[in-house]
Amino acid sequence: MSNQIKSFQNPKIKFLTQLKEKSRVRKKENCFIIEGQREISLAIQGGYTISQLYYCSSIISNEDLLALTNAQQKPIELFEITIEIYQKLAYRTTTEGIIAIAISKDLNIERLELTTKNPLILVTEAPEKPGNIGALLRTADAAQLDAVLIANPKTDIYNPNIIRSSVGCVFTNVVATGSTHDIIRYLKKQRINIYGAALQASVNYHTMDYTKSSAIVVGTEATGLSSEFLQHTTQNIKIPMSGIIDSMNVSVAAGILIFEAKRQRDFIN
Repeated sequence: MSNQIKSFQNPKIKFLTQLKEKSRVRKKENCFIIEGQREISLAIQGGYTISQLYYCSSIISNEDLLALTNAQQKPIELFEITIEIYQKLAYRTTTEGIIAIAISKDLNIERLELTTKNPLILVTEAPEKPGNIGALLRTADAAQLDAVLIANPKTDIYNPNIIRSSVGCVFTNVVATGSTHDIIRYLKKQRINIYGAALQASVNYHTMDYTKSSAIVVGTEATGLSSEFLQHTTQNIKIPMSGIIDSMNVSVAAGILIFEAKRQRDFIN
């Protein structure tokens, strides 16, 4: 049984709008919104708890709604909303008629427990653009990496634009965050080789052996990796380029490096 909401002034609708727009509210309330059937389903599969579902019955079918509510063992509060309210809340042009409130996870690096003895990890330092973060998460999912570590994140990981651009891969990856110092300390404690994408004292990326425990570290397109990270890399690596400029989109570069590591690992298995 669901409750009906028909007014934009309803406190729950105002709260949803704040969750959508304000990172500080998401952090304070320890929850965030997810839009879309696939993304909500992936969040449940990834161990996230859905507390509430807001749906527009003129868009989503009863069958699809039931499938989502049955995907989670814990009960979910249901609220039916009008199409006008839904269109105000939705941040996608292609819509599926469903928005969830999910409980945030503690992503602190200190809580990360790797489940493999020979992990392959992506580290991204100080990422800002939700689109780049989403693309990195999609690449990590495609390669089935053991973890994605975000050092000094400049954007809230539960930003709706990250969820959208990652097509839900923020939920399919093991994600942890922390300061550059904390992530370096974690990698060294776990005896993971650190390969930094940088031009300084670098070798061509395909000459390195990534079959042992490895972290591939990428910085921002504007400034690259911090001096702190560069002081602790096992080896800096570069992608040879023939064009006039000496840089490329960070998600593209990360994809090249990650799939070289995957190629080497698949070759020996």
